[in-house]
Amino acid sequence: MKIVILDGYTENPGDLSWSGFEALGDLTVYDRTPQEKVVERIGQAEIVIVNKTLMDRTTIEACPRIQYIGVLATGYNVIDVQAATEKNISVCNIPTYGTDSVGQFAIALLLEICHHVAHHDQAVHAGRWETNLDWCFWDYPLIELAGKTIGVLGFGRIGQTTGRIAKALGMKIIACDEYPNDAGRIIADYVSLDELFVRSDVICLHCPLLPSTEGIINKKNIAKMKDGVIIINNSRGQLVRENDLAEALNSGKIYAAGVDVVSSEPICGDNPLLKAKNCIITPHISWAPRESRQRLMDIAVNNLRAFLDGKPTNVVN
Repeated sequence: MKIVILDGYTENPGDLSWSGFEALGDLTVYDRTPQEKVVERIGQAEIVIVNKTLMDRTTIEACPRIQYIGVLATGYNVIDVQAATEKNISVCNIPTYGTDSVGQFAIALLLEICHHVAHHDQAVHAGRWETNLDWCFWDYPLIELAGKTIGVLGFGRIGQTTGRIAKALGMKIIACDEYPNDAGRIIADYVSLDELFVRSDVICLHCPLLPSTEGIINKKNIAKMKDGVIIINNSRGQLVRENDLAEALNSGKIYAAGVDVVSSEPICGDNPLLKAKNCIITPHISWAPRESRQRLMDIAVNNLRAFLDGKPTNVVN
């Protein structure tokens, strides 16, 4: 089998090994592939592995030898799944690999908002502490989380991981999820969506992007929230109406936001959050610790091995 990886750099910039794939076939790895070279680089390959490279109907129909498309991610919106299904091509994704890292990162964003560690470190290195008249200083309000309420919207594996960390910080946990379960009840009290908006000091988004959740952080729902609420989103950028969030940040209705995802990625220069007050933006890296990427790699290899053994797993079509 010929295996081609079209955009491997993000998953493996050099600190992991492709040996698992090498053991399964004749492997070619490209760090990145411009869209106009996708068909050429696939060539006669039966196995195609992608991260964010688009596999649309035109590409799929131009490469008739493809039998399997593996996605180095959980989301598979870059694949025309219908076209793949019509050609009897299996499409497999990578679920649950980043649970711990994404939950950890959500809390990292929250702690940065509460303490502005990076800012104060830079201030010290710039000489402001040594020349300060007092024995300490701070440029932002510092926030203690113990006793405050965090509302987690989407309380699956990642939401529950975030909830457990927040509980260890002394926070009260409430959650809204379509499918309450006993594991969640150990960590949080399940509430309605409106109650979550009304009660929360911090709102953390961990829900999937669905028609019912797209734009769920919007002007109408922001009006229900406490003044000075904090918003954390490292789930999907399209959960947020970014103009509405920026307006609420600039007015002070929302005290601060920490986002690792935006509606269009990489971020566009005209994104309103870039100029909004008290908005921390990171470049979609919640998933990216080496440990998390190694799990992703292992699952991707196991997905392909299972397919070759005639027992495909994590198939989305």
